Amino acid sequence: MTKNKKRKDRNPKVTIAYLLLMFAFISELLFYTWCRVQYVRVKYEIQEQTTRLRKLSAMQDNLKIELARLKSPQRITKIARTQLDLVTPTSKQTIILP
Repeated sequence: MTKNKKRKDRNPKVTIAYLLLMFAFISELLFYTWCRVQYVRVKYEIQEQTTRLRKLSAMQDNLKIELARLKSPQRITKIARTQLDLVTPTSKQTIILP
């Protein structure tokens, strides 16, 4: 009988305040968890993009080296002589324009 009396004596305002406090606490925990999940997700994305940037930078360096090799005068001269059968013009074949 004492338990029933204690339950009836509880103030509804206290119960509502307690429920609101618990709701606020649980909401705060859920918000904190969501923030941490977003933080971890963004951190992984940054790591992926950093790795991608390094790979692209290495590829760019390789392409610059290949471009320099392809523009090499020695290579162009070799292709002109072997594949296109071109020769250096003689002084009689050279025309100077005014």
